[in-house]
Amino acid sequence: MKVADYIAEFLAEKQVPAVFELVGGMITFLVDSIHRHGQTRIVSMHHEQGAAFAAEAAGRISHIPGVAMATSGPGATNLLTGIGSCYFDSTPAVFITGQVNRFERKGTRGVRQMGFQETNIVQMAQPIVKRAWSVEAPDEIPAILEEAFKTATAGRPGPVLIDIPMDVQRANIDSPVCVPHLAGAGPIYEMVEEDARSIRSIRDALLTANRPLILAGGGIRTANAVEAFRDLVGIAQVPVVHSLMAVDVLPWDHEMNAGMIGSYGNRWSNLAISQSDMLLVLGSRLDVRQTGSDTEGFKAGREIFHIDCDVAEINNRIKDCHAIVSDLNPAIKSLTEILKPVSSPLAKQFTAWRASIAALRIESPDVNELRNIEGINPNQFMHQLSRASRGASAYVVDVGQHQMWAAQSIEIQSEQRFLTSGGMGSMGFALPAAIGAAVVQPNCPVVMIAGDGSFQCNIQELQTVARLRLPLKMVVINNQCHGMVRQFQESYFEGRYQSTMWGYSAPDFAAIAEAYGIPSKTVADPADVGNAVEWLWDKTDGPSLLQAMVYPFANAYPKLAFGKGMASMEPLVLSAEMEGT
Repeated sequence: MKVADYIAEFLAEKQVPAVFELVGGMITFLVDSIHRHGQTRIVSMHHEQGAAFAAEAAGRISHIPGVAMATSGPGATNLLTGIGSCYFDSTPAVFITGQVNRFERKGTRGVRQMGFQETNIVQMAQPIVKRAWSVEAPDEIPAILEEAFKTATAGRPGPVLIDIPMDVQRANIDSPVCVPHLAGAGPIYEMVEEDARSIRSIRDALLTANRPLILAGGGIRTANAVEAFRDLVGIAQVPVVHSLMAVDVLPWDHEMNAGMIGSYGNRWSNLAISQSDMLLVLGSRLDVRQTGSDTEGFKAGREIFHIDCDVAEINNRIKDCHAIVSDLNPAIKSLTEILKPVSSPLAKQFTAWRASIAALRIESPDVNELRNIEGINPNQFMHQLSRASRGASAYVVDVGQHQMWAAQSIEIQSEQRFLTSGGMGSMGFALPAAIGAAVVQPNCPVVMIAGDGSFQCNIQELQTVARLRLPLKMVVINNQCHGMVRQFQESYFEGRYQSTMWGYSAPDFAAIAEAYGIPSKTVADPADVGNAVEWLWDKTDGPSLLQAMVYPFANAYPKLAFGKGMASMEPLVLSAEMEGT
């Protein structure tokens, strides 16, 4: 069997739903073998970064490692941003790169390059992968492939890379394809007695707390622990705040959902953190975007328990947390069982606290942050979009101000997903990632939300959408600037808007969509938003694009004041009416 044929059979045995690629000379044998094998869909993108982001979304949705391929040289290096995004956001993915023939490599010679497009992608990728392999012989392929899929899914998931010379791809091997490895099977850490004691200490702390919170992080989705988490919340009756990467762990209207915390979190959520006396952190890195820069203030006045499978993430920025190093699924299930006998007392114990958070939400609703804005209110727009998009399987959101407005205000439903680029924070994520999400969920519509700046970063993938007729409902929030950085310039550079407004421009995205044969519409008047978002869903079986015009000087609020605690947010008051309350 030819190595390329073996790889095609292996991917099918692993039930990989699709391979995303941009064809190049050094992967032609792989592309041909997967095509001839016929069981794994090949999705041809228009840039390798797009292929990487599509694979990332596929991995997040399916929990089977997303797979992307690229040729050597520029093809491989173009994958790196997507590889890094998978690494930072703990997404299982396998990246396969073609390489020049072994006899064309420079080896130990002092020259910069021997083969055309020869590039040492393995060394470049090392800091942002769990492991990378350079295949030296055909008979290494079976073991490397198996180890790659195990590594991508074991413990804290992440990306791996396999670099395969072209002459290896066309060589023959005798090894049969192995039995499939079950992605994500089994926790990295088994619960031990010390962990059980720690879990009991969480119960004891809850029984004496008055204002506890659960902080839900993206690790809950990564660990495939959402069902167990929702069971825990039902038993504990403790309000839940979440990070940007955990928007979808609870439905928007769940009685325990207390909103998103962080630099641009919901105002009531940050206030709840500041008033809490106990915090249970589940699968969150507690990075600066969540806690602000005042780490001492974040931990002051509250006992913090932190459960994570990665010991390095505990007591990293926020010190003196009670550490429980465990896979989330067994830890959450164990805590749920321990809390069941005291569920009724806990529900009564926190009644006043839950009412207090509800009052904060009424006093400072998200739509009031920009209540006097000229034109469309972005937060109100997200609510209206949500109500029209109950049939969406996922929201895939890019990076920028629109990302914050969406995370603050999207009315996520129980089975809907919310995908965005967290740690890497890469503009250009949403369009290719939405393609990946749609490909692995056939016939399930996906809502993509991007800003005018981020949409232009991978706008070429509109052709992929048009060619495949994917059911993507694309929304471009067009404020005619790089809004997040413009807001930063407003605060710290006396309104000198170089490169965000001065020297920047955006096209008419509705006209561009029409050029690709995609139905499009533009809305600028708030009174027309309701009809516009309904129009977006007129046809559920194909793509459409809605361009929403937003005032260029609309800011993402609230924003944590630099160097201050979670209760200090800009603007300090929402309106003259609220100033008097």
